[in-house]
Amino acid sequence: MRLQNYALDQWVTGIGSGTALIHAVTGDVIGEASSAGLDFRLMAEHARTVGGPTLRRMTFHERARMLKALAQHLMAHKEEFYALSAATGATRQDSWVDIEGGIGTLFTYASRGRREFPNETFYVDGPLEPLSKGGTFVARHICVPLEGVAVHINAFNFPCWGMLEKLASSFLAGVPAIVKPATVTSYLTEAMVRSMIDSGILPKGTLQLICGSAGDLLSHLNEQDIVAFTGSAATGQMLKTSPSIVTNSIRFNMEADSLNCSILGPDAIPGTEEFDLFIKEVVREMTTKAGQKCTAIRRTIVPRGTEDAVIAALSARLAKTTIGNPAVDGVRMGPLASRTQVHDVGAAAQRIRSASELVFGGDDNYAVVGADRTAGAFFGPMLMACADPFKHHEPHDIEAFGPVNTVMPYANVDDAIALARLGRGSLCGSLFTADSDVARQVVLGVAPWHGRLLVLDRTSAKESTGHGSPMPTLVHGGPGRAGGGEELGGSRSVMHYMQRTAVQGSPSVVAAITREWVRGAEESTHAVHPFREYFEELTVGETLVTKSRTITLDDIEKFAALSGDTFYAHMDDEAAKSNGIFTGRVAHGYFVVSAAAGLFVDPALGPVLANYGLENLRFVKPVYPGDTIHVRLTVKQKTAKETLRTLDAPSRPAIAIDYLTTNLVLAITLSASPHSTV
Repeated sequence: MRLQNYALDQWVTGIGSGTALIHAVTGDVIGEASSAGLDFRLMAEHARTVGGPTLRRMTFHERARMLKALAQHLMAHKEEFYALSAATGATRQDSWVDIEGGIGTLFTYASRGRREFPNETFYVDGPLEPLSKGGTFVARHICVPLEGVAVHINAFNFPCWGMLEKLASSFLAGVPAIVKPATVTSYLTEAMVRSMIDSGILPKGTLQLICGSAGDLLSHLNEQDIVAFTGSAATGQMLKTSPSIVTNSIRFNMEADSLNCSILGPDAIPGTEEFDLFIKEVVREMTTKAGQKCTAIRRTIVPRGTEDAVIAALSARLAKTTIGNPAVDGVRMGPLASRTQVHDVGAAAQRIRSASELVFGGDDNYAVVGADRTAGAFFGPMLMACADPFKHHEPHDIEAFGPVNTVMPYANVDDAIALARLGRGSLCGSLFTADSDVARQVVLGVAPWHGRLLVLDRTSAKESTGHGSPMPTLVHGGPGRAGGGEELGGSRSVMHYMQRTAVQGSPSVVAAITREWVRGAEESTHAVHPFREYFEELTVGETLVTKSRTITLDDIEKFAALSGDTFYAHMDDEAAKSNGIFTGRVAHGYFVVSAAAGLFVDPALGPVLANYGLENLRFVKPVYPGDTIHVRLTVKQKTAKETLRTLDAPSRPAIAIDYLTTNLVLAITLSASPHSTV
């Protein structure tokens, strides 16, 4: 099997001899990969000139639907990827995280794209910013897609998820991508990319793939391009300082392997549920993907005096871990990705061992089921203990990227915090405690050094996703050694591929640019009530000014009887005066809103079906009996959303009635006298 690259919308075989691809379980050569002969300059230009313009013409909702279709296609073909994933040494559960976890990320961003972003090609970020006293000079921030290519450089441990979690953000933002997976497991990435291309879902120029060296690709990037890297801190730092990256101020997001820790709270003594949960999670993080996770627990921090109990419990559980060929039933841990990794992990473990005591593993005296240990890339779990973790820095500085962990004691909570911080920046950390005061102290103490923190107790354990599971809705990254980057996190990661620009001008100009009415912008009136108009007939800025209504004491008392809200400020004149805020009984805020609705609603059956809620509703000034109110109802924004069902109107095309809505701004003016309005 010779892998192919996907460049300029065609599959291309690299010339010359390639890098051998080795089956992690059997040690057999299963293929080779080469990118020799690719023109990286043309690939970058193709993405910018073909894929980019097409994606940018699509709205967020269209791009979100593209992601959903892609996810559905990949899910239908998932068993093909599972079969190939076994060659990487992954168990079925390992592969589930990589394959279905990655596809699930596409689904998540497809949903978020339709819920959190407009049906536009750009995004309006934040509220209107007034810049002048008279309100004639204002500003808003808009986010538009960068007009370059996203280069995604991924690690070997998650050949599917690593690619898909980056593509979800860049595609939703409207930026095409060139994917460079780690060569050692690139055969699985190539299979998934081939399936995506065969689906016909992606526009031309949207996705390209390099199986092999990236050559001089980075030297051809410019100011509009983006690089997202996952891998070792050393490699990331080398790439980040590339001349083109520095000279062109190219956005570089780095998610690097880190020395993540898990802390056992002082209350979680042996015999507690939290202690048992801690032991289970540490072992799971050591053995899942054979410890080849950037989020895996490398440092286990426990109260002094519990070391022996922790080591005994961890050792007992590790001893029951069945190692071998993932294709064999009962195998819970497969091999590392390659023999090179076996050497690298072993060398790093020996350096840690120089400052620690080996308490479990560390030799070849472990059984391998269904495979030859010497032929495959197997590595048995190693557990070490460092009695003086403040004196010896090896466990805090050296990462063995495999099933290797070091137990270290702390005297008090402040010591535990200090030890966690010695990792100099981590992707994630976890704390097992039932004491909320301890949780607060630890979280606030270590948060500056972590991208994500899990606090686990018996209440959340059953539904917890665990220490090492990045979630699409949460940031994935961390400071310092972890790279200083931020991936995932819902809409946050989409913004990484967009330019935020402040737009200044008059309210009408800003409204015209953003297609969203703002106060002070031009308004229009129609002869027809807006509730009698169809979606396509409404215009942004269209305003209805209603008749007036005077609020009476009888209104207040009837609303109190109907709602059951008899708060003293509404019912007792003297009590209302006594609080120093009101001058007497006031109307219920919700009654004012209800009365306002009665003013602006057209009661007859028409195109409008329902009001699904109000946003930014505030009761900022009191309304007293005798005050008169009227309503200004303005069309703020029109957002056509995904159609779930349609309604056929006479002489009109079918229009969506589920999630096809108009967002309206309600400005309520309350007149207390001819000289004051509130």
